[in-house]
Amino acid sequence: MSELSKRILVAVPAAAIFIWLTWLGGWYFKGMVILISMFIQHEIIKIMDHAHSPVDYLFPYTVALWVLLSNQIPFAFEIGLVIFVLFIALQVFNRSEHNISELSSTLFAGLYAPLGMLSLILVNDFGSNITGFILTMLTICMVWGSDILAYFGGKTFGKHPLAPAISPKKTWEGFFSGYVGSAIGAGLFIVAIPYSTPLTELQLLPMAILVATFGPLGDLLESKLKRAANLKDSGSILPGHGGFFDRFDAVILASPVVYVYLRILEELNYVAF
Repeated sequence: MSELSKRILVAVPAAAIFIWLTWLGGWYFKGMVILISMFIQHEIIKIMDHAHSPVDYLFPYTVALWVLLSNQIPFAFEIGLVIFVLFIALQVFNRSEHNISELSSTLFAGLYAPLGMLSLILVNDFGSNITGFILTMLTICMVWGSDILAYFGGKTFGKHPLAPAISPKKTWEGFFSGYVGSAIGAGLFIVAIPYSTPLTELQLLPMAILVATFGPLGDLLESKLKRAANLKDSGSILPGHGGFFDRFDAVILASPVVYVYLRILEELNYVAF
């Protein structure tokens, strides 16, 4: 079976499940995002270990659960302070060879993916269940559209390397193609659903630009980590796709900027969710 066939056989049912659970919303969606985030964290920890920046194995998952549930649990700030103090206290007595790098690596592994995925949960929490579904899927479809057109745009027109030291195959032509792909992804989703979107076309345009700008940065960061670890994929759990980090690297940075953008629109009374 070809690599493309594997990708399609995995991508179609995976996308269907993701869309269905997003439509159900509530804890169905939150549970899925938390599970995905934990898989990503596991892969990040493996990458950091291969890059000779070992991670404390207990605290990243503890921090992740705190971050992902911080808008649901009481005394979230106080719980976070306790986790932080305990972590620092234990690190003071860490005598391992990599104790300094372990301090920073653990904080990165604990916060990076969870903060990005929490932002996706917060986007889904805007307005009614239908509004949350639309905003979440707009974000995801913009990421998908940007990724797909960046790939084909780079393959067809790519001549000028974007970041040769990190990812030699990525080009500026592919990067700018991603802007068109982001807009197309949003447009196709809007046409496909029988609901009106809570944002106007003029408000959707900056959102598409933000996704197409920051999503590739998440992709490049993962490439940088994998290059340091001498790994091709973050994992092998998804045949033809690698790991969850490979599939959600752009979402991790796109979701926070989308959430902040939507909050600004809401605070300025340009839109009411």
